[in-house]
Amino acid sequence: MVRHKKMLRIMIADDHELVRRGIRDLLQVQRGWRVVGEAAGGRDAIAIVKKVKPHIAILDITMPDMDGLEATRQICKAAAETRVLILTMHESDQMVRRVLEAGARGYVLKSDMAVHLVQAVKDLVNGKISLTPKVSELVLNGFLKGKSESKPQEQAQPRPTLREREIIRRLAEGKSNKEISAELGITLRTVETHRGRIMMKTGVHSLADLIHYAIREKIVTTLDS
Repeated sequence: MVRHKKMLRIMIADDHELVRRGIRDLLQVQRGWRVVGEAAGGRDAIAIVKKVKPHIAILDITMPDMDGLEATRQICKAAAETRVLILTMHESDQMVRRVLEAGARGYVLKSDMAVHLVQAVKDLVNGKISLTPKVSELVLNGFLKGKSESKPQEQAQPRPTLREREIIRRLAEGKSNKEISAELGITLRTVETHRGRIMMKTGVHSLADLIHYAIREKIVTTLDS
């Protein structure tokens, strides 16, 4: 969870000044929120994050010198406390998967910015993954398409238990094994055991796949919930 006392610090990276202005105007009317840095490219975004350490970094994907995908990877390595939110025109389930694998914790389409951006930021502040309804639909459709193209399974996979669903939700929200252990009052080894069983039952092999699974099974909520 992103922790802040008096002011939520936000950095914006987009190569269009008018877009940055629109984002800034939308966010700074929120009490206690402040845009502390703006960048027109990925490299500048990384430099600003390292300098001002914002709680939230809002990045476009298509930017000069370094795209938002690589910038996300580097920001997540350089500033673990900064949560990355992608704000983009790209309507692609594959792109959603790629940015989640890179470490982003939110994905909002620019066409939905006026309606969903503020809530998405709030979700990230509260330690949640934030996907708008349209993005969640993209993810689900991509999953169903991939499933229809794969070979049918001979036997149904066993369903996760209630405790495993609790762990799946926390993993999808980006929490570590140690954080889950503390929240649920169980040992770290128990969390690791559950995590292994979850991977076997669900057939997923990455955090992005687990997030897709959690959305499909309604284990995590989206902005229309």
